[in-house]
Amino acid sequence: MIDVHIPTTDGRELQLTRYTQPEPELTLLLNRLKLELPDQPLPKITAAQAAAALPL
Repeated sequence: MIDVHIPTTDGRELQLTRYTQPEPELTLLLNRLKLELPDQPLPKITAAQAAAALPL
């Protein structure tokens, strides 16, 4: 898993949490154990950063 932080032009920061893809051997093991990896989470902007970016 990796977190990618991307600054935006309006001063906020976009955070993307990404899961890497398993190697073929691990995929086979996961399938045999009937396990599924979670879906990729949606991007998020923290509340403090989003509130600070709102115009007054």
